[in-house]
Amino acid sequence: MNSFWRKTLSIVLCTLGLSCQPKKENSTNMVDSTTQNFNFLALGDSYTIGESVCDTCRWPAQLKASLIDEIPNSEISLSIIAQTGWTTTDLLQAISEASPSNDNNLVSLLIGVNNQYQGKPFSIYETEFVQLLDIAIEKAGGNKTKVIVVSIPDYAFTPFGQAMSNPNQITSDIIEYNTFAESVCTQRGISFVNITDITQEGLNDPSLVATDGLHPSEAAYTLFVERLISVAKLKLID
Repeated sequence: MNSFWRKTLSIVLCTLGLSCQPKKENSTNMVDSTTQNFNFLALGDSYTIGESVCDTCRWPAQLKASLIDEIPNSEISLSIIAQTGWTTTDLLQAISEASPSNDNNLVSLLIGVNNQYQGKPFSIYETEFVQLLDIAIEKAGGNKTKVIVVSIPDYAFTPFGQAMSNPNQITSDIIEYNTFAESVCTQRGISFVNITDITQEGLNDPSLVATDGLHPSEAAYTLFVERLISVAKLKLID
């Protein structure tokens, strides 16, 4: 076909609207670029604030980063109400003072070790853990499926714990606390994630213990997140 007929055919096709319009991308191949915004509230004590590790090394920060990697086009705002040495009583007071919003898509709760360490009556934990759980649900917009309770680490398997008079009693106490918390969560249909066994490897693997000889290290918190990520992800995308 010579150039005259090619030009003529092109003009005809353009007139009919058959060949001059830009080709539209198949909608099934288009990527949804809408950003998903989530709020994550972490409640606890030294194990949540990450005593002796960097801000991005503590497990809530690691979990946030992993969730962003797992969920396309996601942004996560992390708020932490936690401090080293806090008991359940301290955490209740701190939440009351901070008055966090109730629009969180994920709320975690890890508390109780200082009740045990300070020799508080177990009955206090029994009462206040349930109160804290109710608050966690409230802060998740009343949706209990958005709450994760994390088990208490066992500090008996650290140099600090081994230097105490009865490390075996520490472990026994931690089991009692965790058994109670898990039982309450099971009864109420709330996710309970056990990470205690990770910390019980602290003597066999010193890299799991922070430089203070007591708290979990960044590496230990990474293992926490490996347990938590699938549960947390479902809570955000469900």
